[in-house]
Amino acid sequence: MKRTFINPSSSALATFCLLLLLSCNGQAQTKTDNEYAERLKRINLPEGFEISYYAKNIVDARSLARTEDGRTVFVSNRRRKNVYALTDTNGDMVPDKIDTIVTGWNSPNGVAYKDGDLYVAEINRIHRFPDIINNLNQPKSEVIYDEYPTDGHHGWKFIAFGPDGKLYVPVGAPCNVCDKEDENPVYATITRMNPDGSGMEIYARGVRNTVGFTWHPQTGEMWFTDNGRDMLGDDIPACELNHAPQEGIHFGFPFWHQGDIPDPEFGKKFPRSQFKEPAYKFEPHSAPLGLRFYQGNMFPSQYKNNLIVAQHGSWNRSQEAGHIGYQLRFVQIENDKVVKSEIFADGWLDKEKNQGWGKPVDVLEMPDGSLLVSDDINHCIYRITYKQ
Repeated sequence: MKRTFINPSSSALATFCLLLLLSCNGQAQTKTDNEYAERLKRINLPEGFEISYYAKNIVDARSLARTEDGRTVFVSNRRRKNVYALTDTNGDMVPDKIDTIVTGWNSPNGVAYKDGDLYVAEINRIHRFPDIINNLNQPKSEVIYDEYPTDGHHGWKFIAFGPDGKLYVPVGAPCNVCDKEDENPVYATITRMNPDGSGMEIYARGVRNTVGFTWHPQTGEMWFTDNGRDMLGDDIPACELNHAPQEGIHFGFPFWHQGDIPDPEFGKKFPRSQFKEPAYKFEPHSAPLGLRFYQGNMFPSQYKNNLIVAQHGSWNRSQEAGHIGYQLRFVQIENDKVVKSEIFADGWLDKEKNQGWGKPVDVLEMPDGSLLVSDDINHCIYRITYKQ
């Protein structure tokens, strides 16, 4: 089934719509340059790294994708229902043109770009915008797939193209913890399809809620984050970094959590040995989301072909335990094993107030080797650079 949508857009209209959205919610009010500058001072990075704003007042900035030359960056929403194109027309690494690609859609959290086309994922369907750069003022889309479940719980999607040329699309569990495979085998999986929406198949199972995956630049094998279940306590289970070198692997949900904790309700159904354990255990409830293998030459050599992961931050730890996450993590991998993990950037969590003023969502490497980071609470996109 295919449908066509037409969304008139211009830079002026996009700016007006953006400001209108900003005024709708007190938490999303437009911040001044001084307010943004003060917040930037709170972020800690390793020596030699610098952080600035790539774009400010981008409400609910979530997933990121870009054109090959990096001149246009696409940024999605989850709650605000929009997708924007941010274009740097003069090459100064600051976008000076904003186009609203869609508005009013159903959690259009996923964006991907391939061969001149933009792909956007709503909860239950995937859209393609052909030749998007030449149609930013009047973007038209077609639905290439519309048979995913409509559940809102873990229904928002991160999407990306793999080295096989297929579009990968997760389907989260429609619950905190449940076994819904008999109802619909696509729940708690990562699927993939051809760029035209044909040939949808399940690639990985037992995945509760991944909002980020990527492929190793040398092996071409998938690595993905997965958020652990809630309501087992402050300190269990861990969130996960998983390695999926081929299709058909089951990663344990809902039967086993973090590889070695049986679920109180479902854990007796299958032995632990039937499932693949995580490659790395993140802090419980830290909500790792977007991740990328750094491939540029701007950062020091130890970052090359290793992961930068955005940890969005906890929501359900007790007041006594305190929040956790709200940071970027560096994860070093050798021979498919995690050999090192350390905090790369933090400061988004006000520990005295036990409150996060910003929450990293996704990371995206630019052609010059700098790193973009989206933040859906501080409503912005950061740019991290390195100078010797």
